[in-house]
Amino acid sequence: MSRAFIFPGQGSQSVGMGRMLAESFLAAREVFEEVDDTLEQKLSRLMWEGPDADLMLTENAQPAIMAASIAVIRVLEREASLDLARHARLVAGHSLGEYSALAATGAFALADAGRLLRIRGKAMQEAVPAGDGAMSALIGIELADAEGAAEEASVQDGVCVVANDNAPGQVVISGDKDAVRRAGELAKTKGARRVIPLPVSAPFHCPLMKPAAERMREALANVTIRPLPVPIVSNVTADETNEPISIRDLLIAQVTSRVRWRESVLSFRGLGVAVTVEVAGNKVLTGMVKRIDPELQTISIDSPQDIEAFAKTL
Repeated sequence: MSRAFIFPGQGSQSVGMGRMLAESFLAAREVFEEVDDTLEQKLSRLMWEGPDADLMLTENAQPAIMAASIAVIRVLEREASLDLARHARLVAGHSLGEYSALAATGAFALADAGRLLRIRGKAMQEAVPAGDGAMSALIGIELADAEGAAEEASVQDGVCVVANDNAPGQVVISGDKDAVRRAGELAKTKGARRVIPLPVSAPFHCPLMKPAAERMREALANVTIRPLPVPIVSNVTADETNEPISIRDLLIAQVTSRVRWRESVLSFRGLGVAVTVEVAGNKVLTGMVKRIDPELQTISIDSPQDIEAFAKTL
């Protein structure tokens, strides 16, 4: 059974995340303690107790989501002898989830992943003045029509691009606030059933994030990326790679580039994947996978009970 282990992005966080794992498994507690120590912050307390407004901050949400995912992986390694080299065909992550995927494979040390995501979160949040940028989800629209709406809005109102190609009929646009608003209006004339402004602190995955990309170039230059035991399917290319130099460049490009999640999932079966395993994501990615390729089997792991059930399949 060939598996793709997939790791969620921002938006999957919630107060209480990872708490049951920490209460049940020493391996999970060790992950949270290491991330707390690395960031010199009780991030785990924020994850478990809130307040939600603080957890939602990009600089906190990104390392928190990674920590929850790696806690699941470390528990499975210790309790069920999980070995991604044997039990996975590939890994993939949605936006920040690529850092989780790389930490899961051992390409990144856990501490490095935590530091990088703290830097990434701050850099993305600070790249555009508060209130100048925006993101909106377009529901029920074809990708080409979303691209057309964004391009048309960009002519007069500033930057607007497709930031996330998540699933059929689920596209996210990002850019200058006025351009995103205008593109949303145009999208409704092109078939969008709903336009949902997203509660984000900055317009992610668009050219306005260039200052954040440059900050990540500096940060990644000082971090060791070890060879991967299994390839990662990149958000930027929707293709697999396991070359550390290529991965470094793709992580920099990812900050300003489209998240090609739909294309990535569509590539899975051609790469021999039969099952996706979502690692601590509240089934956000699993829902997308089911819409993208209903023939793929899906598993999601969030609780001790999920871990116990999944361990029996290894």
